[in-house]
Amino acid sequence: MKKTKEQVFEHAHAGKLWAGNLIEGYQNSGVKLENRTPIDDSLIGFIADGQAEDVHAAVLVARSTFNSGSWQGLSPLERKQVMLRWASLIEFHSEELAALDCLDAGKPITECLNTDMPATVDTFYWYAEALDKMFGKVAPTSQNELGLIVHEPIGVVGAVLPWNFPAQMFAWKVAPALAVGNSVIVKPAELTSLSAYRMVELAYEAGVPKGALSLICGLGENAGEAIGRHVDIDIVSFTGSTEVGRLLLKYSAESNLKEIVLECGGKSPQVVFADADLDAAVPHIMAAAFWNMSENCSCGSRLIVHESVREKLLDKLVAAATKWKVGNPMDESISIGPMVEKVHFEKVKSFIELSLSEGAKLVTGGKIFSELGSGWYIEPTIFDNVTPDMSIFQNEVFGPLLAVSTFSTDEEAIELANNTHYSLAASFYSQNIHRVMNVARRINAGTVSVNGFSEGNITTPFGGFKQSGFGGKDNGLEAFEQYTQTKVIWIIHH
Repeated sequence: MKKTKEQVFEHAHAGKLWAGNLIEGYQNSGVKLENRTPIDDSLIGFIADGQAEDVHAAVLVARSTFNSGSWQGLSPLERKQVMLRWASLIEFHSEELAALDCLDAGKPITECLNTDMPATVDTFYWYAEALDKMFGKVAPTSQNELGLIVHEPIGVVGAVLPWNFPAQMFAWKVAPALAVGNSVIVKPAELTSLSAYRMVELAYEAGVPKGALSLICGLGENAGEAIGRHVDIDIVSFTGSTEVGRLLLKYSAESNLKEIVLECGGKSPQVVFADADLDAAVPHIMAAAFWNMSENCSCGSRLIVHESVREKLLDKLVAAATKWKVGNPMDESISIGPMVEKVHFEKVKSFIELSLSEGAKLVTGGKIFSELGSGWYIEPTIFDNVTPDMSIFQNEVFGPLLAVSTFSTDEEAIELANNTHYSLAASFYSQNIHRVMNVARRINAGTVSVNGFSEGNITTPFGGFKQSGFGGKDNGLEAFEQYTQTKVIWIIHH
């Protein structure tokens, strides 16, 4: 049954939203966790409190299904038809899913409706269409030999999701992993499980075998660690903090050496050269810095500006910041909702205080809306005179704080841009083609956008270097590679 966003909000107000474990032939234990919305910290429902035994049950089902061939044994065309039905159902229910993400993560409903869900739907359609267009190779051999290079599904995939883009990150990982024939176990963030639960239900409706796709809700230290340590999971694909990424590498080393794909933190630079078109750059700079309350791993949280245009650009940014309205994200006029939880809010708030104490200059913002809903609302905030030794320059804040630094030469700009442990994304602005080519190659980042903020699209692989992660890429045909293994079949005939 199709639900409007108003119906979802009404169910949330009544505390009736639920996300439980979905494992074929296995019942939820009845143990559950409260699910509160960051909008006003009210109880909107419950999620299952998944434990190691739930993970083990899901792995047994996933392995049995994989070995039986009931999913991976289907022809690519047959899997494609199921995936297309699933994509169509997600599109049909996109308003409901957008409302669930708005409630769970405090994301503005307009972003969920107009950005997140269209991207989610596109991801499912794209991988459904791509799955029967992947080819192996034939090696050059003598007449008495035949060498085949084939790509086979890796087996059982654990997908551990972040809370900042719940539906979209589900699509980024589950769509390619399932499309190539794997069995997938999804563990959404405990803060944002609702849309994942609903999309798995829709997968079953579309014809995905229940054993090929399971959902485990619950805490990372319980369900997440159990996925990382399980000896019969072949790969874990994770998006989240660098800290948890380190733990997953440890769990792999201490168990079965499962493959680990990490997409972790970022401290992305935005570099504005003297010849940049400032008016064209401002909306992109603002979006990079404050989109999704800056709870985005590719957030352009460091603005590195040529000294000759610094004052002019800051004036434009201050004016632009007034248009980013803070408030209840269920209101379609709102651009900035709450931080996702109190602990995270306190962390971001502490960075405001720390930046001032370290000598950064508050240009605009810094207000805490303690009277609004949960009180976890922070307006877009810009600090100037930020130096590389300051905490706000080096550390991922994941909140609406923009750090502004200046440079005088191209070499200095590149040095400042690369002065971080992270290398996920970067953007810069210049009209000089020679500078564009030089800087684009020398900035250390998995994605570099020029004269605009972008993460690419579904056709381009997304992921970073250094402590931003490694092991594989989301998006593009490259995403298929991390969920497959390459096999050589060598045939000798006499």
